[in-house]
Amino acid sequence: MNIELDPSQKEVIARARDLARKNFAPRAPAYDRTAAFPVEDFTDLFRVGLLSAVVPREHGGMGLGPYRGDVFTLWLITKELAKADLSLARCWEGHCNSLVLLDGMGTPEQKERWFNGVVQKGETWVAWSGEPQARASLETMKFGTYTTRVKGGWTVEGSKAFATSAGGAQWAILLVSTAGPGGARHNTGSVDSQLLLACDLSDPSVSVDSSWWDPIGMRATASHVVRFNHTFIPETNLIGRPGQYLVDGWQTCFIPHYAATFLGAAEAAYEFAVEYISSQNKTADPYIQHHIAQSAINVETGHLWLQHVARMWETGRHDEAQLAGSRARHTMEHLAEETVKLCIRACGARSLNRPSALERIYRDLSFYVRHDNDDQILATIGKSLLGERHDPSFYKP
Repeated sequence: MNIELDPSQKEVIARARDLARKNFAPRAPAYDRTAAFPVEDFTDLFRVGLLSAVVPREHGGMGLGPYRGDVFTLWLITKELAKADLSLARCWEGHCNSLVLLDGMGTPEQKERWFNGVVQKGETWVAWSGEPQARASLETMKFGTYTTRVKGGWTVEGSKAFATSAGGAQWAILLVSTAGPGGARHNTGSVDSQLLLACDLSDPSVSVDSSWWDPIGMRATASHVVRFNHTFIPETNLIGRPGQYLVDGWQTCFIPHYAATFLGAAEAAYEFAVEYISSQNKTADPYIQHHIAQSAINVETGHLWLQHVARMWETGRHDEAQLAGSRARHTMEHLAEETVKLCIRACGARSLNRPSALERIYRDLSFYVRHDNDDQILATIGKSLLGERHDPSFYKP
C-alpha cells in the first residue's frame, strides 16, 4: 500500500528492502536449517549504516525509536527484514529494543561507550529475561539465575533460556533479580529487586548450550540456553535504577514492534501467493480471488494499525500508545495467521514443500506468535476498558 513518508524515510526503508531481497532472503533457508545466528546479515546491516538506526543522532545514529519522534520508520524497516526472514527480524528487534533501553535509562558515560561500539565496531545487542520456573513435561533442564551483590558490582550464576542471538551478539542486557530466579516475567520478588545489567558476552564465564534449542520455527534466532558461571557485572554496567524497567512500563513500547514482524510475515506470504498463483494461471479461480483479496485487506489493515500506534508514540500520547500497541499486536497476530493460511489454501500443498518461503513463514509465524500469550493480551485490553487493575507489559498479574 502507498504510505506517506518523507524522502529520507523512503530512502532508509528502501535500503533495508534492497538488502532483504538481495542478501537476506537467499540466506534464510540455510540459517533456518542449521539454526545459526544470521551473522552475515548483521554484517550487512552494519555496512550500510542500519545497525545504528536506533542510536541517537548525537551519537552518530539515525535517531529512530518510540521516544525519538520516528518509530514508524523503524517498524517498517523491521517489516522489510521480516519479509525475508522472521528469525532475522527477531534478532534485529532484540538489538534495537536494547538500544532504546540504553537511550532511555543509560548514563551519559554508558551511552558514549556503548553507542560508539555499535556505530564504530558493529556491536550487536540483545536483552535476555527468560527463566521459566515451571518445567515442561519433556524437559530435564532447570532454568534460573541468582544475582548476588558483591564488592564493585554483582555476580550472576545460573542459566537463561530463549536467549535470542546467543553466540552472535556481543552484549546482552540481563533482566535479573536479587530475590532469586525468574528473570522479570517469572520472578515473585519485589519490583525493586529487578535489575538491568549489561553483560559483555566475551567474558569466559559465559557459555552457550545449543543442545536445548530445536524448535519447529524461528530456528535462526539461535535462542539457546546461556549459562553464567559466577559472571561478574561491574556497577558501571547497571542500567537505570532498580525496578525501573517494570515501573516505567518499558516493555509497552516494544509490543507493537512484534506486530511489525507479524506484518512482514503476512505481506511476504501474500506476495509469494500472488506470484505463485500467477505462474500457474489460476487467477480466474473465484475462490483464489477471495483468498487473495482478504490477504491484501489484512496486510493493508496491519499497516494502518502500525501507523496509528506510531503516531501516538511520536506525538507524546504515550499512555494511549501503550494499550493501542497491545491492540495492534493482538490484531496483527490474527491477521497474519489468517493471511498465511489463506495463501497456503490458495497455493496448495506444493507451497509447503521445502525450500518454499511460504513453508518457512508458516513455521516461523506459528512459533513466534507464542512469544506472548494472546489470551492474556486480550484480557489485559478488556481489563483496561472495564477499569480493572492491569499490567500493560504482561509481566505481573
